[in-house]
Amino acid sequence: MKIIFNRSAVSAAVAPLMCAVSGKSTLSTIEGIMIEAKMPDTCIMTTYDLEKGVRITIEAKVIEEGCYIINAQKFNQTLRVMEGDEVTLTVDEKLTACIFSGRSSHKMNALKGSDFPSIPDLVSDRSFIIGQAVVKKMIGQVSFAMGVNDQRNVLNGTYCKITDDSIMMVSCDSFKLAKCCRTTELVNKNTNGNAHLEFGFIIPVKTVNELSRLLSDDEESVTQIYITRKHIVFLIGDLTFFSRLVDGEYIDYNRIIMNNHRISVIADKRELVSALERAALITEEKIAGSVRSHVKLDVNEAALKISAVSSAGSTYDELAINHEGDDIVIAFNNRFLIDTIRACDSEKLMLKMSSPLTSMNIQPCDENGNVGEEEIFMLLPVRTKE
Repeated sequence: MKIIFNRSAVSAAVAPLMCAVSGKSTLSTIEGIMIEAKMPDTCIMTTYDLEKGVRITIEAKVIEEGCYIINAQKFNQTLRVMEGDEVTLTVDEKLTACIFSGRSSHKMNALKGSDFPSIPDLVSDRSFIIGQAVVKKMIGQVSFAMGVNDQRNVLNGTYCKITDDSIMMVSCDSFKLAKCCRTTELVNKNTNGNAHLEFGFIIPVKTVNELSRLLSDDEESVTQIYITRKHIVFLIGDLTFFSRLVDGEYIDYNRIIMNNHRISVIADKRELVSALERAALITEEKIAGSVRSHVKLDVNEAALKISAVSSAGSTYDELAINHEGDDIVIAFNNRFLIDTIRACDSEKLMLKMSSPLTSMNIQPCDENGNVGEEEIFMLLPVRTKE
């Protein structure tokens, strides 16, 4: 095999491929990039760690066709230090790969392309097209609430529900929940004659995190999504990103959310986040190997008092609010509270509570306290000895 690449083009292609390279495996094949060279000018590069994979097609001058596996880390590092505008990759019959650029050359071992793990079917009759910016923004609003290594495997990811004109995402762990809905144009690409879109699936946590990096903020960019029985596939420009789905039925999230709170508070988001960030100087101070992370909220008449105390010091803030219902003193993990409030897409927030031991709902609202229905966030309080 012999290929001549534009160095900047191949370097740009390798960067997203690295997210699906296994770093801890006894299989050397999944630590590499499978490079398929096809005449006259097509090169397909694939990485797959048995959970998720990336495939990208770039233009290259193919002198001799072939299919081989090159160690991804070594190939990426070599491209970075090479000089010159063109890079030539050759692989001989002895499985020796040689990379030339300018007057420099570097050799490494290669593997046969036939040894690469089988790629799952990347086409399905369940398919739709949606704006990349919509998906990326929703991921940014719910990903903080995903479980990580939770014993309930279905919580280690984000649940998505698709209908004809809407998309909903839900993430939940033992402390927080985020639910986000968007009415948006979905182009139905079903090929089985079904005129309606209606299905749900759970995307694993690692896949969600990679998607937030791969998707564009451009309002004009779209992605086509295929749903198979066990996998999800995203077509993002020249790049194909695919992943195994989490097997199982998601929890009944609507049953968890309380809707009959007795106390409501309207607060300014920017002021609240600023106060909590100042409290983080105390709550995130490491003390004797542990972190005292809770912050206390004292709702009293027309003021919200925010305080935290530790051996590192103390902090106190007071914010003007609109308050209905009883007074309350309630404490939260400060980092969880900051992440939850930041995810809420509004200048004003509605905080709804009932007692120091029950969850708080956070929703976007306007100046008059009208609550938006598209987003709802829930956070459990922490018990304090004080």
